[in-house]
Amino acid sequence: MKPRIPPLPALRALETAARLHSFTRAAQELNVTHSAISHHLRALEDELGTVLFNRSGPRMIPTPACERLAAAVRKSLEDLADALDQARAQGAGVTNLQVSVMADFASAWLIRRLAAFAEQHPDIELMLRIHYQLEPPDPDSVDIGIWHRRINRKGYLCRKLLDDRVIAVASPTLLARYPGYTLADVPRMPMLRWTMRSWRDWLTAAGLPPDEPERGPVFDDPGIMLQAAVAGQGLATARWRMARHDIENGNLVQIGDISIPASMEYFVAWRENHVREAAITRFYQWLNTQLENDAPAPGGPLSPAGN
Repeated sequence: MKPRIPPLPALRALETAARLHSFTRAAQELNVTHSAISHHLRALEDELGTVLFNRSGPRMIPTPACERLAAAVRKSLEDLADALDQARAQGAGVTNLQVSVMADFASAWLIRRLAAFAEQHPDIELMLRIHYQLEPPDPDSVDIGIWHRRINRKGYLCRKLLDDRVIAVASPTLLARYPGYTLADVPRMPMLRWTMRSWRDWLTAAGLPPDEPERGPVFDDPGIMLQAAVAGQGLATARWRMARHDIENGNLVQIGDISIPASMEYFVAWRENHVREAAITRFYQWLNTQLENDAPAPGGPLSPAGN
């Protein structure tokens, strides 16, 4: 016989009190009395035969056993909420798809294509979670991810999304300050910097001294850096696919015809036999179709999904 699962209100009281380190704040969040929280947790301690909280001044510090149990309850509640959302969506004939996507790919490429996806796939509702770190989040926390690193976890499919090249760009406003400019003028122009890409490779390809600029803003998000370039703050290196829209609209100008291979790749990953695999596959195929329709970058070919 399976062990009895404690009542849901008691488990919610434990998770909230462990997260807030306070019975009083837990009672406020759950809209119950302080005594109700205390009663639930005393009953849990009696049932489990272990201490769950230790008092430290006004704070209630969860024990290691409590921390483990609270984390399991938190994930179970999140899974339950997700299942309820999916049930409601399926009842309305819609599949909610949680997509984690790198910030630069989202801001410079994906977002402007969302309306086209919605028109082609009205039965799939995308729920975007923007990701900023180089390391992916827990892949189990979303349905599908577009990240810079491969997911090598057993039971996961991981596909290279695209090849790309890096160019240098600037706004026409900035370039107007350097009439008749040539490549030789680049080192004296303001140069924007990204923490994950050096200027050296592009400068070398352009036949210029490969001296990394020592002044100028430093960005940890290439999408924001590209916006700064559009605003005339300086030259920037950027992936062709990320800059293409602003180049075609006249917001940016490519500097010379130099391009170098992009050093950071994008990968798409999802769990095999996912309950929403049909919707995931349609989204992945749509991504590849959109990439195939992109114009090629100068200086080299572009290709969509690989292995």
